[in-house]
Amino acid sequence: MFEYIKGKLEYISPEYIVVDNGGVGYQIRTPNSFAFSSKMGAEIQVFTFHYVREDIMALYGFKSREEKALFIRLLNVTGIGPKGALAVLASGEPEQVVQAIENEDEAFLVKFPGVGKKTARQMILDLKGKLQDIVPDFFPNLFNEESTMVEDHTNEFEEALLALKALGYSEKELKKITPELKKEKLTTDQYIKTALKKLLR
Repeated sequence: MFEYIKGKLEYISPEYIVVDNGGVGYQIRTPNSFAFSSKMGAEIQVFTFHYVREDIMALYGFKSREEKALFIRLLNVTGIGPKGALAVLASGEPEQVVQAIENEDEAFLVKFPGVGKKTARQMILDLKGKLQDIVPDFFPNLFNEESTMVEDHTNEFEEALLALKALGYSEKELKKITPELKKEKLTTDQYIKTALKKLLR
């Protein structure tokens, strides 16, 4: 229904961003909302997917058409809904997901929130050999935007934890990596990426 939305980035929460277009604020759920932190107040373009079901109607947004395409492919896998697809994309390393699917690496795929052995096997069955059109131009450029560093990183750390919880990670899982993360001085987006790498090891 909507290919993309252009507008001013007005608000960022752990689960979604709000883009003002012509006086209308569009609530758009994204894999990692804090990846847009450096664009607060500026005009952005978000590629969107309008998801409609009996119990939900929502806009999902992505930085590129290729990321959007991967999200749609994941939705076609039995057992994966929008939240699960966002959690997979939020890893910050989508090329690893494709590699895991191509190599039938179930052990890697089950590390994502909401993905059990059955769903991992289904991802491989449904997507193996069908993602090559996304890989060449998409993965090398994914999440290459650097966010502006700030002196006080307490808020960034707390925002990152909220985003990780929104993705489905439990308090127990997050407590295991919290000591390591607190040693770093990063932006919210960088905290999330670093945390996800540790959680997916």
